[in-house]
Amino acid sequence: DVTEIEEKEAQAKQEEQIMKEQELSNLLHEKRYLKALGLAISLDRPHTVLMVVKAILKETDGRKHLEENIVRLRKDQKEAVLTFLVTWNTNSRNCHEAQAVMEILLKHEAPDSLLQYSGIKSAVESLLPYT
Repeated sequence: DVTEIEEKEAQAKQEEQIMKEQELSNLLHEKRYLKALGLAISLDRPHTVLMVVKAILKETDGRKHLEENIVRLRKDQKEAVLTFLVTWNTNSRNCHEAQAVMEILLKHEAPDSLLQYSGIKSAVESLLPYT
């Protein structure tokens, strides 16, 4: 009977998830946005990533700080953010943040580099009607 083992594993995963959520909350409170972005991306939380982006943009020199943070993300994290911003861009409340992040990606990534992103073709096709 492996039921007990599976329950313990599920409980451990749930506890780990709660710990990560608390850490994310602490990072946002401490304004450590790069780590907060990375953690929200690793948790696969598009809405949380959007909230981090909005928090950065509310700061003094927000666009500059957003640029600094987005540029420092790994390629896989940038790919995830690109996927997230496609969804954000379809909502008029979030399109400005999506466009700000898209501008940063286009400004700092070479076209050849962008073409290597997984899902770039579908992302561009989805962005065009709303941009």
